Amino acid sequence: MSGPEDEVFDLAILGAGSAGLTGADFAAKLGVRVALIEKHRIGGDCTWTGCVPSKALIKSARIAHEVRRAAGFGIDAGPPRADMGRVRDRIRATIASVYEHERPEALRERGITVIEGAAAFVDAHTIAVGERRITAGRAVVCTGARPATPPVPGLAEVGYVTYETFFDNDLLPAHLLVLGAGPIGLEMAQAYRRLGAEVTVIGEQLLPREEPEARAVVERVLAREGLRCLQGRVEGARRDGATITLSTSAGDVSGTMLLVATGRRPNVHGLGLDRAGVEHSDKGVVVDACLRTSVHHIYAAGDVIGGPQFTHLAGWQCFQAVRNALLPGNARGIATVLPAVTFLDPEVARVGASEAEARATHGEGIRVHHWQMSSTDRAQCDGDLDGFVKVVCAVDRTILGATIVAARAGEMIGEFALAVQRRLTLADLAATIHAYPTWSMAVQQLASEVAVGDFLGSTSGRLATRLGAWLR
Repeated sequence: MSGPEDEVFDLAILGAGSAGLTGADFAAKLGVRVALIEKHRIGGDCTWTGCVPSKALIKSARIAHEVRRAAGFGIDAGPPRADMGRVRDRIRATIASVYEHERPEALRERGITVIEGAAAFVDAHTIAVGERRITAGRAVVCTGARPATPPVPGLAEVGYVTYETFFDNDLLPAHLLVLGAGPIGLEMAQAYRRLGAEVTVIGEQLLPREEPEARAVVERVLAREGLRCLQGRVEGARRDGATITLSTSAGDVSGTMLLVATGRRPNVHGLGLDRAGVEHSDKGVVVDACLRTSVHHIYAAGDVIGGPQFTHLAGWQCFQAVRNALLPGNARGIATVLPAVTFLDPEVARVGASEAEARATHGEGIRVHHWQMSSTDRAQCDGDLDGFVKVVCAVDRTILGATIVAARAGEMIGEFALAVQRRLTLADLAATIHAYPTWSMAVQQLASEVAVGDFLGSTSGRLATRLGAWLR
């Protein structure tokens, strides 16, 4: 129940990262009174310490890499030298440009009440933000996640950075150690190697969620660029002056800067979830398929519920949560088709079932098709020949999943996301004209090769071939 001093809202959203921003914008468009509450910085990890700064850094690193390759394209250029202070300044300028559209003033102009401060439930309908109290008929919790640090003896004492502080660095280390061989760790490792640092990545397996063929390409490219990957488990850490040494199951490795990139944990503490009656654990807020928590009018979305952690998923989920909270009926909020991209060079993109997952579900009747990027003209023109397109299909050629490793894989995977979502076949993709010479031509080339082969091997295809020969 609201008190005499409480501000009353139709909807309160806790957390103004990519999820909260999307949900609040939708709620405002529905004409409801919505409060968006953020204790740190509006935009969340994606804007300040994740997607935006990392891709800005990767762009600087790619420029350095292209300068080194320039002679192969007939351009004379001296060896590149990274000025990390200016690299950092460009990262900050990029963040500022993105944030311009997320400023509290910009959000208020769109009809969103922005409340800056730490939010905590007083009860299931009342939320305290400092001395301020609000009541809301509905609420969505989307407070994101934070870096997870492994329990390695000595790690806390050596001094390390996570993605939260990595982008403030203005000095290129002599040797960067990266603990964690997932997407964040490998993206930053390749970027710093291209900027001129020695880099060693330590992890039990590179990109463990990707197809074996994708991992093989990544390992080959990183080795070619001089990046060392040490497969093992870190058992201890120590510092001697400016040198950090990690003891691993594969031996010791030393460097001058340590990035810990070993995953993230949901932000569930300090929110008063117990007082609201919301079921949760260290793994996240518990929700059903429609993102409703154990309390009927409270929903949760994005990284705080655990599971895959992607900006695009968080935004989509909060949109669904707000829709379910405010409109009749319910929409599913657990994605069944989720594209993911690791922004290495070449990029690694996937959607749908992997080959192993498809075999586990559909048996040995599945079909797997490959196309090498070196057989696509745009890859030849750009001199970026590493990678492939891999498609997993059911017996009827319905597309179950795809993996692309290519310079522009992230821009190519959307076609397969739609195909999996709409249960399209390779023949459907083959029949769609793709612009030439683009990277996506590789998709049509693969699809056409399969579709033509299927037709020629069919009864109607054999009859048509014979009839054609007779008519000639």
